Amino acid sequence: MHRRQLLRSALFSAFTFLPSLAASQPSDQPVRIVFPFAVGSSGDILARVIAETLGVGLNRAVIVENKTGAAGLIGIRAVKDAAADGTTLLIAPIAPMSVYQHVYKSLPYDPIKDFQPIAQIATFDFGVAVGPQVPARSVGELVTWLQANPAQANYGTPAAGTLPHFFAVLFGSAAGLNLQHIPFRGGAAALTALMGGQIPIVFTSTDSLTELHKAGRIRVLATSDKERSPFLPEVPTFQEAGYNIEGRGWFGVFAPAGTPAATVERLNKLIVSAIQAPDVRKRILALGLQPTGTSAAAFAAIQRADSELWAPAVKASGFTISE
Repeated sequence: MHRRQLLRSALFSAFTFLPSLAASQPSDQPVRIVFPFAVGSSGDILARVIAETLGVGLNRAVIVENKTGAAGLIGIRAVKDAAADGTTLLIAPIAPMSVYQHVYKSLPYDPIKDFQPIAQIATFDFGVAVGPQVPARSVGELVTWLQANPAQANYGTPAAGTLPHFFAVLFGSAAGLNLQHIPFRGGAAALTALMGGQIPIVFTSTDSLTELHKAGRIRVLATSDKERSPFLPEVPTFQEAGYNIEGRGWFGVFAPAGTPAATVERLNKLIVSAIQAPDVRKRILALGLQPTGTSAAAFAAIQRADSELWAPAVKASGFTISE
């Protein structure tokens, strides 16, 4: 792991204004970052990048705990119940914090009331890709082809109840198509079926599509964010293709509700300073994620807005979970 002197200086400068979380010597009690999913994913690696940089800034140990189970609910509930003193944090993707409330009939936490947003740290978008049997080279051509071949209107996603599933529902509604969902066990399985011609269309995260698209094994026709993906700059967005839909995922840092405002502000400064460092940005981009770094207030607004954005798609999909 590389730590440039510039990053170290910026973080220690912020650290000197953080008496509630740090002292001149490392504390015996580490700061704990809970990541509620398994080791090895891009989100897990992102959590470890943030932990490393916070450890430098706080001059104390910052550890990542993968508290897994129940689609992330166990780890999230553990942070909800932790002391609101800045020593236990949560790094979570968008789904459990802005979407689960529309999917689960009952949640053991309120994602808005039970947590204090600290900062959004990275975003990712989705793409629609077609396989070799599909002649379309644009979203418009895909819609025309599906209208002429309704029996081919099947699409795959990494799983039911994922954001690519819900985004495909938005697209089907906007395009006036009766799309049939075929969930797979992961994005790799869906893309294998796409390349093999067993399924004509896949919606999944853009980072999963990039290399296959560049190799000419699939064609990505559009991506879901407001701006073009930096990983596929030649591919238009859905809005550029004439469909007024958008969607993006994110990872963010949260603390238990009731965490003091001064602690929130100072943690935010440390995290945002870290993300702005060139080495850290490079490491985040290498994960297929786009580094951001927002204020706590801006992140709270994003969390609420995305909850409202995804609610209609979840309802239209008919997907629910009973815990």
